[in-house]
Amino acid sequence: MLINTKFLGNIEIEEKDIISFEHGLPGFNKLNNFVLLPVEGNEALSYMQSLQETNVCFILINPFLLVEDYEIDISEDTVANLKIDKPADICLYSILTITEDIKDITANLTAPIVVNTVNNKAAQEVLNDSRYGIKYKLYREE
Repeated sequence: MLINTKFLGNIEIEEKDIISFEHGLPGFNKLNNFVLLPVEGNEALSYMQSLQETNVCFILINPFLLVEDYEIDISEDTVANLKIDKPADICLYSILTITEDIKDITANLTAPIVVNTVNNKAAQEVLNDSRYGIKYKLYREE
């Protein structure tokens, strides 16, 4: 299937790679189908490209690369909706906010993207846990 992307132009994807958000994402409720694409030259990052809206593309990072002991409690509703059988079946991602100044790039660790890798169902889990924050700075001065 040929899709048009925001950053990579037209690319070919396979239907098996489509991840589905039954209820969309907060603020993007009508966008249900996305594909994860690698960011060339940076294996830590992925694009999450909407299949319905070319200009909607999020840049994701694995939250464990930012906070080694990152942990969340996924709600029972999300576990049921995504049909998660075991923790090994999921991947977690955090949405990055990219700015011109690299020192101001942040990750949303309070609302991770949860993907069931077995069936490609996904949801954004909004946590009630404030220890991480929605604007976790990637750049940290030592």
